[in-house]
Amino acid sequence: MAATSKRRIIIGDVHGHYDGLVALLENISPVEGDEVHFLGDLIDRGPRSADVVELVCHNGYSCLLGNHEHMLLQSFPENGQSDALQPWLYSGGNATIASYKDWDQLLKHIQWIKTLPLYRDLGDAWLVHAGLHPALPIARQTTQELCWIREEFHSIPRPYFADKLILIGHTITFTLPGVKPGELAQGHGWLGIDTGAYHPRSGWLTALDIDNWKVYQVNVFQRRLRILPFEEVVARIDLSQLTEGQPTRLTPVSRSDSSESLQSSRQPA
Repeated sequence: MAATSKRRIIIGDVHGHYDGLVALLENISPVEGDEVHFLGDLIDRGPRSADVVELVCHNGYSCLLGNHEHMLLQSFPENGQSDALQPWLYSGGNATIASYKDWDQLLKHIQWIKTLPLYRDLGDAWLVHAGLHPALPIARQTTQELCWIREEFHSIPRPYFADKLILIGHTITFTLPGVKPGELAQGHGWLGIDTGAYHPRSGWLTALDIDNWKVYQVNVFQRRLRILPFEEVVARIDLSQLTEGQPTRLTPVSRSDSSESLQSSRQPA
């Protein structure tokens, strides 16, 4: 299939790994006309959440609300009092707070996060952080479903949409049955691309070009970059082979001519 001039790039959970994100974007090299969409969870756990948010804001990239951004907002309500602060800090928010040297910048970013949508419809693809409740129409889906759902969505026996692929982050792919670190996870009508950038068993941050079906990955611990060609990815997308509740496995193959060193220091998770 011939490559298209315009690309829609979908990026999974970054979780504060700024150096890895910069390397990934340099490898993708977005140009005018390309769209870059983040699935949420820019923040927490990794060391440079403030820089990640600033990069996305500065470049005007599209981003969805993830469950970690949702926790942040719950921790800083308008009345200044919240029981959500300690759970958020325990879930990686402490690293986010530590990444801000300027309180005013944090407040500015909170205002930006408040504007983030819960989903984005691209026509042939539907972007959401976590998934949808299979028994509810779109109008009845809440933040709880769209930012937090897991098993009820992963195990749907048939696609939610007849004509759209749902792209999600939120659940690290190798935690699903039959999926290994660095691999994408596919279910009935959905594709998961959170490959666990912060997790010591993985370290892979993933971007997917849904117009040319190329997968771009950077390993933030091993300092490796790789591009997975369309033919390698599409060969592993076969909905007829799926078992209910167990997404099939996509096995990205790293070719020697598509791997290179990542020129940045290793960052702790």
